[in-house]
Amino acid sequence: MTQLKIIEEKKVHGGIQRRYQHLSQVLGCEMVFTLFLHENSEKETSLIWFLSGLTCDDQNFATKGGFQRQANQLNLAVVIPDTSPRGKDIPDADQFDLGQGAGFYLNATQEPWSQNFQMYDYITEELSDIVKELIPNFSGNESIIGHSMGGYGALQIGLKNPNRFKSISAFAPISNPTEVPWGKKAFSTYLGDNHEDWKEWDPVHLVSESETGHAPILITQGSADEFYPEQLLEDKFKKAVEQSNHALNYQFEKDYDHSYYTIQTFIDQHLAFHADHLDG
Repeated sequence: MTQLKIIEEKKVHGGIQRRYQHLSQVLGCEMVFTLFLHENSEKETSLIWFLSGLTCDDQNFATKGGFQRQANQLNLAVVIPDTSPRGKDIPDADQFDLGQGAGFYLNATQEPWSQNFQMYDYITEELSDIVKELIPNFSGNESIIGHSMGGYGALQIGLKNPNRFKSISAFAPISNPTEVPWGKKAFSTYLGDNHEDWKEWDPVHLVSESETGHAPILITQGSADEFYPEQLLEDKFKKAVEQSNHALNYQFEKDYDHSYYTIQTFIDQHLAFHADHLDG
């Protein structure tokens, strides 16, 4: 049984938001995550995962995302993991887009990263088992959201688990990491130089190879995003989804940027989108 320590608890918009600490066996270090629970504990509750972007931890969305009022009204639980393993004994890099704070939600195969950077297994297995035990009246239904690197994580994890997640959404996602600088840098570092090994982690490939279909997807991208289009190319992903005859609502929003102001503006829409599919 995993030992959990509550390191913060706040009441917000009627619900309770707790920050937990635990020792991860998968990552080999102490980890933290935040969990929001709505106030109607007697009602059946579905779970939303929110995966954050580069340099972030579990607190960015928890304090700046503005999701709690809508999540409480829709009887949703929301879990926010950290973005990488952390600690003095964990490998790191001088660049903001590698190492601690930049786990990319995959399983690294290259040294020295492979020992700790197993974020895919952490999210989909270890943390999943922990969180589900913390949700009263858990319905068993889950959806996933992410921002930037976390938007990539949401697409990748959602597409790799088509029978688990009812819906997928993303803000400004790295939807084609094998074709952009952030993705190429992370994949070559964590996975090595064999580009065939990259495919299983690229949403474009995952959509193209999907045989069972996937959950409906909602993407919000701002036209004033400082990383668009260099890091956030969407054409190949949109084409792959279209050719695979899957459901994608791609919203290109004029004058919105890469910040949490954009997330605050559209988070209610994303949560309503997920609630419709979780209930259905």
